[in-house]
Amino acid sequence: MAKKSLVARNLKRIRMVEKYAKKRGELKRIISSPQATDEEFFRAQRALAELPKNSNRTRVRNRCVITGRSRGVHSRFGISRLVLRELVAGGCLPGVIKASW
Repeated sequence: MAKKSLVARNLKRIRMVEKYAKKRGELKRIISSPQATDEEFFRAQRALAELPKNSNRTRVRNRCVITGRSRGVHSRFGISRLVLRELVAGGCLPGVIKASW
């Protein structure tokens, strides 16, 4: 199990990303627009820099929904490799079998 504080911090980041997503998208659109004047460009760039760092989507860490483990998370299921192996061995994931050759 991961520390509860790390899981809570990641949830806080997820909420912050959702809160600022629209504003961040608008500012990014202005910055990448070739029609934007220099004044608009620099104003948007300054506003983007003043947003909280944790509102950036790349700050969110993929974590296992069961254990909170941050490494080895399978993107298809959203669980770590260790939990995935236990669930597959127990037959809890339909259609998934352990390879043997």
